[in-house]
Amino acid sequence: MLDLTGKNALVTGIANNKSIAWGIAQQLHAAGANIGVTYLPDDKGRFEKKVGELVAPLNPSLFLPCNVQDDAQVDQVFETIQKDWGKLDILIHCLAFANREDLTGDFSDTSRDGFNTALDISAYSLTRLARGAKTVMTEGGAIVTLTYLGGVKVIPNYNVMGVAKSALEMSVRYLAADLGPSNIRVNAISAGPIRTLASSAVGGILDMIHHVEATAPLRRTVTQKEVGNAAAFLCSDLSSGITGQVLYVDSGYEIMGM
Repeated sequence: MLDLTGKNALVTGIANNKSIAWGIAQQLHAAGANIGVTYLPDDKGRFEKKVGELVAPLNPSLFLPCNVQDDAQVDQVFETIQKDWGKLDILIHCLAFANREDLTGDFSDTSRDGFNTALDISAYSLTRLARGAKTVMTEGGAIVTLTYLGGVKVIPNYNVMGVAKSALEMSVRYLAADLGPSNIRVNAISAGPIRTLASSAVGGILDMIHHVEATAPLRRTVTQKEVGNAAAFLCSDLSSGITGQVLYVDSGYEIMGM
């Protein structure tokens, strides 16, 4: 039976109740994990208030600001984990961003700044967080990130985010090899398209969802809960022999050709 009792889990990337990260946090909590949550700080404190109210039912024992482009904030997160928890068992990486203008039209029109921003936040942030996590995963652990089919196949308008997801998936493999001797497993979930704040920036997202519903073997897309269940599995001892993998949770869409 899947049981995460006694495990400390840090979840990043919760923006609202449509976030896949929110679905994952709920399922980790349901499995008994002690939850910590990070939020993106802003000058007016809007994200702190919004995310704080949302996750309150999970009774998170840590609620911390973390802009992954700020190394000092990232370091502070893991220093707090060391002080308050003593160790970390689970890290959930649900962070991705690209400028809206880079998620429509021709990929060749991607700006240098847009390219660097997408790769920094969407891919490098996993490596940066893993660097901090390994210092407090003293008894081993599990790191899970979110990717998408657009990292291995061309998806209209996904553009620079596809390149970022490709880099993310390769980072999973290198990190798995790097951290494996410390019994830290690193895996990714490639979820089918879900209407979230992040996906809404991709041009034609509704057409994409409708196409999956018509084409995938299960004739539907997936829910946040289903992705959360897969993440809970990858964070549990039931998956103790799995690392460096991309698990597709997409109603089978990935297997289809014509």
